[in-house]
Amino acid sequence: MIELNTVTFAYPVGDEVLSGVSLTVEKGGLLGLAGANGSGKSTLLSLMAGLFAPSRGSLEVAGRVSPGHEGDIRNVCRLVMQDADLQILGATVEEDLLLGRARGQAATAEARTMAERFNLLKYWDSPVQTLSWGTKRKLCLTAALLDRPRVLLLDEPFSGLDYPGVREMRALIRANREAGLTQVVSSHDLESFIDLVDGLAVLDNGRLVLNGPAESVLDHVAEHSVRAPGSWTACRTIVPWDEGEPR
Repeated sequence: MIELNTVTFAYPVGDEVLSGVSLTVEKGGLLGLAGANGSGKSTLLSLMAGLFAPSRGSLEVAGRVSPGHEGDIRNVCRLVMQDADLQILGATVEEDLLLGRARGQAATAEARTMAERFNLLKYWDSPVQTLSWGTKRKLCLTAALLDRPRVLLLDEPFSGLDYPGVREMRALIRANREAGLTQVVSSHDLESFIDLVDGLAVLDNGRLVLNGPAESVLDHVAEHSVRAPGSWTACRTIVPWDEGEPR
């Protein structure tokens, strides 16, 4: 579903942000992407989403290749950014979910159904600036899933969430996986999602330094400024973030 071949990227002004990154995400898989702040995680997600093209190397997403077909990649991918305020464009929940869609009974009914799934229907007419941080995150995720993407990219989805918010985000990621959606979840903190992933990739200064099953990677993440989950440090076993949740 996603394949990167020695992807290198530099912004127009500045040094390389990513250098020779190669990795694969299988269809329906869930990849954890870790690294300290500034390691290149957000840039890599932007490349996967078709927002940028590699300076060198290539990537393929659902059969669409970049460089050259970034627009096609954008048709099948959705990126939910860390800062929800940069992604919300409508004045109300209703307006944001229907923005850019053909207005009509069918579109409105679909948006309301998705809003109800995410417990947003009670905010349907609310100004977006009155929403909590976690609710804004859910609004962005709702808008992304309304487009029926084949690939969902989540940039630091647990940042700023309280305990109930983290549990809810985990449940949403798990439900997406059960529905067959391919996902990449980035975070500098592994505690909240390590038991959910199929594999873990670690970036350090723009280079892919670790990649594989979490159990084979976690002993080495501290060498790259990433903290291993407490349960792993204590007993070298990955356990659910919340023991009350099913794996």
